[in-house]
Amino acid sequence: MTRRGPVRAFVGLGSNLGDAKGNLHAAVVDLKALPQTSVLAVSSLYRTAPVDADGPDFINAVAELTTRLSPHELLRGLQAIELSHGRQRPYRNAPRTLDLDLLLYGNTRINEPDLVVPHPRLHERAFVLAPLEELAPRLTIAGHGSVADLRSATSAQSVDRCMEPPPD
Repeated sequence: MTRRGPVRAFVGLGSNLGDAKGNLHAAVVDLKALPQTSVLAVSSLYRTAPVDADGPDFINAVAELTTRLSPHELLRGLQAIELSHGRQRPYRNAPRTLDLDLLLYGNTRINEPDLVVPHPRLHERAFVLAPLEELAPRLTIAGHGSVADLRSATSAQSVDRCMEPPPD
């Protein structure tokens, strides 16, 4: 295995079942426990109506990481965290206890059946862009533009900041 340098990655967190805020706080603890990975920052929590999904409102956030894991290793870690929190996938966009999406992995572009990075709908979803802009307002998404410009283009989508970042 080739040793890689640390890569800056962003992970979207969402929950709309059970104690959604508690689910996100617990997920941050689990992200901190991933091997070869450090959590640099976590955005505030945001409440949003479901987009292309069912169920109650979502609580969303974004975590900024550095990791030496490959994109696929990181994805497997995220999926293991989801499962440990009772994530089920009975149908596309079902309500969920925890959803962790690999949004960005450095400047890497991946288009594979099991992983697309940047996340394919990142640029059109205010519930991801608002917390991402909080963490990295000058960030540019390859092929789409700056986070600030993308957030402005999605300003009609309601996103309400509801809570400070989870405590350390």
